[in-house]
Amino acid sequence: MDKGDLVNLTSRAWSLNILAQLHAGTPGRQATLLTATGASRTAFGQSLAHLIELGLLERNPGHGHPLRPEFRMTPKGAEAAEMAEAILRAGPDKPEAALLRRVWTVPVLSVCVSPRYFSDIKRDLPPITDRALSGCLKQLRARNWLSRDTETESHPPRPVYRAANAGLEIGEAVLRLAS
Repeated sequence: MDKGDLVNLTSRAWSLNILAQLHAGTPGRQATLLTATGASRTAFGQSLAHLIELGLLERNPGHGHPLRPEFRMTPKGAEAAEMAEAILRAGPDKPEAALLRRVWTVPVLSVCVSPRYFSDIKRDLPPITDRALSGCLKQLRARNWLSRDTETESHPPRPVYRAANAGLEIGEAVLRLAS
């Protein structure tokens, strides 16, 4: 899974949770998944439709009532589900786990496994804006998932970002399963 696919996957709040639940063996019915994830109906429906659009989930043909369909993972979805479960397993418990539902958290952590400058992170995640990246870096630093050191050898001094603690585990899980 390349960085573009990772950004697409995490662009909906509950996508990782839905895939992780399916990977863990939760039945693919909407009501069961909704209860297991704890998502609101609207956000869950948007995330489910997004996963179908990405080709990670599909309706199970010939199974279930038309108004209560069952969903199953595609082969591509099974790979993404393994990654989603590893990410959620590496992440902390509630309430900090809510940060994993933010769009840029997982892609930024995967890029910052090794020390990176702001401009390097922005270059590696092309659709991200300066504002979105700056906000994400602040949130990750507030949770101690990212460290910021100042490189004083260069002129002018530049901040260097690196995933730390749970953020490092999440970033490494992505890189381990993406290759």
